[in-house]
Amino acid sequence: MFGSGSSIGHDNSGVIPVRFVWPYGGGEVSIFGTFTRWIDLLPMSPVEGCPNVFQIVVSLVPGLHQFKFRVDGQWRVDEQLSFVDGHYGMDPPQILNSETPGRSNMELDDVSVCPEVIQGISAPDLEVSRHRISAFLSTHTAYELLPESGKVIALDVTLPVKQAFHILYEQGIPMAPLWDFCKGQFVGVLTALDFILILRELGTHGSNLTEEELETHTISAWKEGKMHLNRQIDSSGRAGPYDSLKDVSLKILQNSVSTVPIIHSASQEGSFPQLLYLASLSGILKCICRYFRHCAGSLPILEQPICSIPLGTWVPKIGEPNGRPFAMLRPNASLGAALSLLSQANVSSIPIVNDNDSLLDVYSRSDITALAKDKAYAQIHLDEISIHQALQLGQNANSSNALYNGQRCQMCLRTDSLHKVMERLANPGVRRLLIVEAGSKRVEGVISLSDVFRFLLGV
Repeated sequence: MFGSGSSIGHDNSGVIPVRFVWPYGGGEVSIFGTFTRWIDLLPMSPVEGCPNVFQIVVSLVPGLHQFKFRVDGQWRVDEQLSFVDGHYGMDPPQILNSETPGRSNMELDDVSVCPEVIQGISAPDLEVSRHRISAFLSTHTAYELLPESGKVIALDVTLPVKQAFHILYEQGIPMAPLWDFCKGQFVGVLTALDFILILRELGTHGSNLTEEELETHTISAWKEGKMHLNRQIDSSGRAGPYDSLKDVSLKILQNSVSTVPIIHSASQEGSFPQLLYLASLSGILKCICRYFRHCAGSLPILEQPICSIPLGTWVPKIGEPNGRPFAMLRPNASLGAALSLLSQANVSSIPIVNDNDSLLDVYSRSDITALAKDKAYAQIHLDEISIHQALQLGQNANSSNALYNGQRCQMCLRTDSLHKVMERLANPGVRRLLIVEAGSKRVEGVISLSDVFRFLLGV
C-alpha cells in the first residue's frame, strides 16, 4: 500500500519505528504524508489513560519526511513541531528528520506521551497536605473502623498447622491471630509466610518435619521450633479501640505487618481480652478517601500524578543507579524460586511477566494457602513445578472462591493521580497496584499501601 519510504507494523531492517503524537484532543485523528505518498490516511488511536492524546507508530527509513494531521475532518498544525517553508497557505506540511528526532511528540523510544508538563509538588503544598491528613488521623480512632456486623477469626495454638492453613484458605484471609487458652492471651499471628517456610522446610533434605507430622504438628510446636512468636502480643503489635488511626497506621508500618488486632481488655492488666477487629491500612485509607472526597482541593497533593512524587518502587531505567530491587519472574520459573523471593526479599507479591516484561499475572504470599486444600502440597516438588502450574492449581482450588476469581492484577498508569490510586487501594483485598505502560502493560513499578502511608505521613 505504501512506497519504499515506509512500512507499518513490520520490523524491516533499515527502518526506524517513530511515534507520532497528537496531544490536543479530537474525535477522529489521522495522519498522512510522504511516507504514504500523500494518499492514505493512517488512523491514530487514543492513548489509554490520556483520552485527549492520539498516537501511531510508523516505521520510517532514515531521512526527512513531511506529514499532516487531520482532526475531525480539518487539517491541523502542531505549532510545537517544525513545518516546511514555502507557499502552503494556512496548512503547511510538518517536517520530521527521523535520524534526529525532535521533542517528545516524535520519539523513537517508549516514553510517556501525555503532553502535560509534570511538575513536582511544592514543599508548602506537600506540608499542608500532610498536616491535614495527620490531623484527621490523630482525631479519629480505631473504633470507627469497626463494622456494624461481621466476624473475626482467631486460631488456637493447639490446632494442627495443616488445618490452620486450610482455614485461612477457606475464609480467604491472609493471616489470623493466635489464642493461647492456658495463658488467656493472644500470643502472635499465623500468616501465609509461615506456610511458605513450612513448604520450604518439607522440601529440604534432612528436614525434621515430615508430611505425616504436618497433619498433627501444632501451631505452637511450629512457632517454638522456629522461634518466631512464642510471646504475647505486646503494645507495639496490638491496638485498642480508642487508639488514634495515626497510631494504628504507625504500628502497622513499624511492625511490617498487614493488619493489627484491635483488642479490648476489661482491666488495665489486660485480662479477659476481646478481639474486636483486624485493622488494616486499606480500611484506614478508605476513611481518608471518604472524609476528603468532597474537599479534595484542600489536599493539593491528591491531584499530583504518581510519577511526579517519590512514591512506590520503580523499575530502574538504563543508566540509573540501582535502588530498591524490583523482583519479577517469568511464568516458567519454579515455584521454589518464587517462594524464596517472597520470604527473603521482604515482598508480598511478585509480578509474572513475559519476555517483554508485560504483565501476565501476580503470585502473592496468600496464593500459597490454596495448596493446603486436599494436601496439594504433598503432591508437588517446589523446584519442579512452575509458577504457571502453581497458579493453575490455585485457580482450580479456588474455582468457588469469589475473592480469588476477582481481578487479580490491580493496575494503574504512571499518569494516574494520587487520589485515583488511593481510591483503588481502599478497596477490600487490594494491597498493591502494579504500574504498567498503557497498551503494552509493560511493568514499570509497584505501589503498595505501606508506600502510600509512608509518603502521606512523611515517615
